[in-house]
Amino acid sequence: MATEFVPVPGVVLDRLRALGVDVAHVLRHARLGASRFQSARAKLTVPEFFALWRALEAVGGRRDLALRLGGERQPHRLDVASLAALHSSNLGEAYQKFARYKRLVCGEAVSIETVDGEACLRFVWVHMDEALPMMLVEVTFATLLALACNGTGTKIVPRRVELARRRSDEAMLAEHFSCPVHFDASSDALVLEEKALERPFVTHNADLLEMLLPSLETALEQTSAKRSIADDVRTVLSRGMRGERPSVEKIAKEMRMSPRTLQRHLGTLGTSYQGLLDDVRRDTSRRLLAETDLDAGEVAFLLGFEELNSFSRAFHGWEGVTPMRWREAELKKRERITS
Repeated sequence: MATEFVPVPGVVLDRLRALGVDVAHVLRHARLGASRFQSARAKLTVPEFFALWRALEAVGGRRDLALRLGGERQPHRLDVASLAALHSSNLGEAYQKFARYKRLVCGEAVSIETVDGEACLRFVWVHMDEALPMMLVEVTFATLLALACNGTGTKIVPRRVELARRRSDEAMLAEHFSCPVHFDASSDALVLEEKALERPFVTHNADLLEMLLPSLETALEQTSAKRSIADDVRTVLSRGMRGERPSVEKIAKEMRMSPRTLQRHLGTLGTSYQGLLDDVRRDTSRRLLAETDLDAGEVAFLLGFEELNSFSRAFHGWEGVTPMRWREAELKKRERITS
């Protein structure tokens, strides 16, 4: 896969300064040269982008920084996905556009699922085996909620927020989102009432969308051309690590092709469905063991293993140790870094 870059508009650093952040100190902590941000839109690799957010967590100052940044009344100034979303006809269309065009900005994947009266917006980052920086998740969900409130002109209250990490800052998060916050989740999710998706947008602008969307679709086609079917399979698998038993038939159906055709395409790329499934399971297991308090049996269930022993054997093959020994070593390593 080619190196992926994440554009960071200069306005983001300006807003951080306005919020009292010592940006120069943050950049030094992230080991990013200030010269990288002299243009209107800097381009960072994904590891550099993550390092920037982890530096904000470490030395950025106030813990609610991401919530304040994402909750601003003009999130559309930050990227094209938010701009297209804000001028949609209703909230459901806005979230669909946000998810679709966010791929033009970075490698994050936002999916919208409606089940049992709930609309669940899940947030994953493909090709990363480490956990997402906490503030990156928070700013994304705060942006999605601000988009809903600004677009509808009313206060939208989620049913809950699900976070794939240990319990921390619960009171702060619950106050901002005005809903319960669940920790040790399989993935990060913002959950709303499904009927909220029907809320009309007072910011709807059909003329602007008519001018904007053709160029976005062209850019999306160019971006999609650089992606392989293997990337798409990884994305679908990553979204499904929630206790579902993954099968090539189910993935192929979602990708609108036969299992045989999917396998053939993957073969031409030098990989296979099972190989990609193992990669996603390995990445997800490392993230859940490092960032949550889920036990090995719960992780095994979320990854779709029928038995704990099957997961333990697979994990030992990946890392050379059992899941619990790997967790212990990871926690000790983090303690040494922070001490």
